[in-house]
Amino acid sequence: MSGVWVFKNGVFRLVENPQAEGSDGRQGKGSSSKRKVLVHLPSGEVVSSYSFLEQILTGLGWERYYDGDPDLYQFHKHSSIDLISLPKDFSKFNSINMYDIVIKNPNVFHVRDK
Repeated sequence: MSGVWVFKNGVFRLVENPQAEGSDGRQGKGSSSKRKVLVHLPSGEVVSSYSFLEQILTGLGWERYYDGDPDLYQFHKHSSIDLISLPKDFSKFNSINMYDIVIKNPNVFHVRDK
């Protein structure tokens, strides 16, 4: 993970390409080549939807958590205190969310350049 950590509106986040990102936090036109994808290692498939991701996470023992923020998809495991929180809109699913999934599911997922 390389980039710059930015603190804005009370939240730290990783900006992978600060030159391509505008002051409002949105990526510029030139940054599309730096997009990341989440790969499910056992199948080699790129996670392209929340339905596919939910299917994989359910198979790994994760369950949907409905008592949290309604603007997030959340998953938890009974065997741990971990919680995965993802933006409801898949187009806002970013590398920070991907690395969170990778860390909580070692040897199952990988993040790579698109």
